[in-house]
Amino acid sequence: MKYLCLIYEDESRFATTPKPELDKMMSEYGAFGESIKKSGHYVAGHQLRPTDTATTVRSRNGKVSTTDGPFAETKEQLGGFYLIEAKDLNDAVQVASRIPSVRFGSIEVRPIVERNQANTQPAAALASSGAA
Repeated sequence: MKYLCLIYEDESRFATTPKPELDKMMSEYGAFGESIKKSGHYVAGHQLRPTDTATTVRSRNGKVSTTDGPFAETKEQLGGFYLIEAKDLNDAVQVASRIPSVRFGSIEVRPIVERNQANTQPAAALASSGAA
C-alpha cells in the first residue's frame, strides 16, 4: 500500500540555523533517501520551496482567484514529502519516524487511494449521499 509522508516544519528556523547544522541535516536526508530506496519503500519524494513562493488557487461560481502564499497561517509549513510503499500503517510509521525533520517538526502519514480502490461514484453523488 502507498502512503504519503507530509513533512511539516517551521521554515523560519532555517534562516537562523548555522550552515554546518543545515549541511548535516541535508546529509541525513541523503542517507535516509538512500536507505528507503534500498529497502524498497521509496516511490517519490521532493523538498518544496518556501511558502512565500506558493500560490493558492480557488474557483467559486465559475470565477478563479489566486492568493499569494499558502491557504492558512500555521506554526509549521509543508516543506516536502515522501511517497512510500509500505506493507501497512505500522510499517509506514516506522519509515516516517526516521525522516530527519521528525526531530523538530512533524510527519503526517496518509494512505493513498489508488485508482482501483477508489469509489467510482461522482463527487456530487458522494456529497448528496453524505459519504463525502
